[in-house]
Amino acid sequence: MRFRHLLAAMVPAGAASALVILPAGVAAAPQAAAATVGHVTPVVSSPLAYRYVGKADNPVSGYQYTCQEPGASPNCYTPGELAKAYDIPSAWTGAGQTIVLIDAYGDPTLTQDLAVEDKTFKIPAAKLKVVYPTGQTAFNASNVDQVNWTGEIALDVESAHAIAPAATIDLVVAKNDTDPEMLKALQYAVSHRLGSVLSQSYGEAESCEKPAIEKADHQLFETAESEGVSVFAASGDNGAAEPNCAETSYIKSVGLPAADPLVTAVGATSLTAAQPKGNYEHETAWDDSYGSSNGGYSKLFARPAYQKGFVKPSGRGVPDVSYTGDVDNGLLIAWSEGEKANVGNIYEFGGTSAGSPAWAAITALADQVHHTRLGFLNGDLYALARGSHYGAVFHDVIHGNNAVSLLSSAGATVNVAGYPATPGWDAVTGLGTPNVAELVKYLP
Repeated sequence: MRFRHLLAAMVPAGAASALVILPAGVAAAPQAAAATVGHVTPVVSSPLAYRYVGKADNPVSGYQYTCQEPGASPNCYTPGELAKAYDIPSAWTGAGQTIVLIDAYGDPTLTQDLAVEDKTFKIPAAKLKVVYPTGQTAFNASNVDQVNWTGEIALDVESAHAIAPAATIDLVVAKNDTDPEMLKALQYAVSHRLGSVLSQSYGEAESCEKPAIEKADHQLFETAESEGVSVFAASGDNGAAEPNCAETSYIKSVGLPAADPLVTAVGATSLTAAQPKGNYEHETAWDDSYGSSNGGYSKLFARPAYQKGFVKPSGRGVPDVSYTGDVDNGLLIAWSEGEKANVGNIYEFGGTSAGSPAWAAITALADQVHHTRLGFLNGDLYALARGSHYGAVFHDVIHGNNAVSLLSSAGATVNVAGYPATPGWDAVTGLGTPNVAELVKYLP
């Protein structure tokens, strides 16, 4: 399990031209704001999709950033606007809850970036704990892999904190992003019973993970379930595809850990909300030049009982739910790429790795409201979707697909037929995105 950097181009189905997908650090300098776009293709993390927006102290024409202006393209949302769009009550803060996030390598400017995010968007100061179970790796700013992980960490922590500002965040950092080290981080989080919710914004094609690692992960998810922990994972950002095990091309596949039936897999949408307040308007499946929501059917796990009636094939269907993940309509995040000289830079982030920590934070709110751990959620989510409350608790996303055309490292075009978004569950957006106030009301 390590980052894979295919220098590639992604062309969503129906797109006229390709966006070159560059590892972070290869993108244009931040000063060229409109042109700065990053997209990396790792194996154990959903690709980082982002664009530079501006400095934290540079308000424009009554808005903090031009991408917030009505009709702006690309568009962006503050944490407050997303809270309005998904109906997250401001009185719910996650107090008394702990959100566990698993990442790799570390981020030397995380506390500074988090402080910038809080000051810029008027969020209470975070309660952050960082744990290195097997030791801390020295940060190397010339290592693209490590820089990419600083972006993942900033996104995970800031997006979760924005939704549940009073919750404690335990960031468990693996020494590197290999399978064994990521497993050790998961083992530490579960065995030390750190929190009631756990998010993983990484993954690889299920055929690429060694059986021993998959088995060990599944056993830990069983332990987490028995202890009332809600576990989430990002589904991936390459549409119906994942990088192959040789790092040279793409295959039609879902990813692990998202495909494990004891995990709530989170896909991505493209949200349209009214500016400047964030009133919800509509959503489509995320599938554009920045990436595409991974989804499909597992060849490793059989369809679980909770998906009966929703998933027709015999394999476990991915994802279960979704959250906004398009960079065009993305979340504003403070990120310094691990360099103190960059503190104050604001980026617009997307990806399914924005949705997994967001769903973890939403569940922390639910745990707070109900004064108990809700634990494994999938059975309850699908039960709600079967009943009369489906339209109240979910935004059912019925437009778009996750078919993609990608370039291999040799420059060959790889066409991957995807799946359409349809009424009810689908292999792009799952059951849909949350109407949080209603969802929490009807969860046990």
